[in-house]
Amino acid sequence: MIGAVVMPRAIVLINTDVGMEEEVAKALMQIPEVKEVHIVYGIYDVVVVVEAETFDALRSAVITKVRRFPHIKSTTTLIVVEH
Repeated sequence: MIGAVVMPRAIVLINTDVGMEEEVAKALMQIPEVKEVHIVYGIYDVVVVVEAETFDALRSAVITKVRRFPHIKSTTTLIVVEH
């Protein structure tokens, strides 16, 4: 994309407390930096795409808004390098 502004983006893989997937997904959708939320089967329970104006804002959103959310047991964050 020539001339397009590409914002920093991360994919966060989330493990929730048992049976809390839908509640966590609904709540995460309320965070402005969260652009996509998917409930999935497999090793993880929820996958979210987070986007922010800067890498510092992205880091802050993931650490202070997503990772500290109630009923989230653990996360793995993947920083997108190309999209």
